[in-house]
Amino acid sequence: MTGDNRESTQWKIYGERLIDENPFIRLSIASVGLPDGTEFEQYVMRMRRTATTVVVDDQDRVLLMWRHRFIVDKWVWELPGGYVDQAEDPAAAAAREVEEETGWRPAHKPEFVMTFQPMIGNADSPQDLYFVKGAVEVGRPDINETERVAWVPLDKAVGMIKSGEIAGAGSVIGILYALAMRPGSG
Repeated sequence: MTGDNRESTQWKIYGERLIDENPFIRLSIASVGLPDGTEFEQYVMRMRRTATTVVVDDQDRVLLMWRHRFIVDKWVWELPGGYVDQAEDPAAAAAREVEEETGWRPAHKPEFVMTFQPMIGNADSPQDLYFVKGAVEVGRPDINETERVAWVPLDKAVGMIKSGEIAGAGSVIGILYALAMRPGSG
């Protein structure tokens, strides 16, 4: 669609009013207009940057956490990740979150892979994905973070995505990235 007049399909923003705000999220309502003249209001979420890390060991296993997510009331497996603190280096946040949530310290500085937006139609929620090969066990995970931690074969983790045991966007993207980067994958 290069060369098209993109402005003809761009929504107009007439204003945005704040509903609530805290250090993690800003919720507002935007008044918008569609190209056909339809006007309506839409909730908009703006969230803090997060960093998620795919940790893969030399046996082609990925480090996962089993935890309950109250919003969907479901137990799921996830990659370690969390908010990037103010003025914190995102790669340092990625490594910190791995250690806090799993008790494993990445063997190297996590390598930046990409930034993605999991709900781009409703939320500005930049999520950075990192990759690291290897980790060293240095302690126990924070009790508030996870029920248990496991090294899961990458092929099994892909099956867990299909079965719904792994449901979070960052975890799905990270595992599929690790699968795509596996030697001999393409």
